[in-house]
Amino acid sequence: MASTWTLEIESPVAASRLFRAGVMDWHNLAPKVAPHIIASAHPVEGAGGIGVGSIRQFNFTSAMPFSVMKEKLEFLDVEKCECKSTLIEGGGISTAIETATSHIKVEPTANGGCVVKVESTYKLLPGVEGKDETTKAKDSITNIFKGAEAYLIANPDAYN
Repeated sequence: MASTWTLEIESPVAASRLFRAGVMDWHNLAPKVAPHIIASAHPVEGAGGIGVGSIRQFNFTSAMPFSVMKEKLEFLDVEKCECKSTLIEGGGISTAIETATSHIKVEPTANGGCVVKVESTYKLLPGVEGKDETTKAKDSITNIFKGAEAYLIANPDAYN
C-alpha cells in the first residue's frame, strides 16, 4: 500500500530563484552548500540533468546511511516552478523503499518570498516501519531548501 506525506517550507527568497537553485541546479549547488553530506552530484543521462526523462546521481559522504541516490525527472514546468521526480536507485530503494515519487511546487507569496510545497508518495518494502523514513525524508528536503535559501541570501546576484 502506498503512503503520502506533505511538507510546506516558507522562505523569504523569490520562488523562481529558489526553484532554480534548489531543484534545477541542485546537482551543481549541493556539493558546495552541503559538502559534509553530498560529496558530488552529476547528470547521468538527459539534458544536463534538468530535462524531462533526465537522471541525476547524488553521491553522499559517510554522514548518510546510503552512498548514492539516482532520481529521474518525470515532469517539469519551469514557469510554474513545479516538477515531479522518481527515486530510481539508492536512497533506500530496495532496502526500505519499493517506490518513491516527489512532486515539488514553489509558489510565490505576497511578501516577495515563497512557499515550497512537497508531496511525496512512497511504498515501503514489507516489514519496514514508515515513521522514521518519513521523518528522515522531510528533514532531508527541508535541509535542501534551507541550504539553497542560505546560499541565495548570501549571494543576492545568484540565480536571478
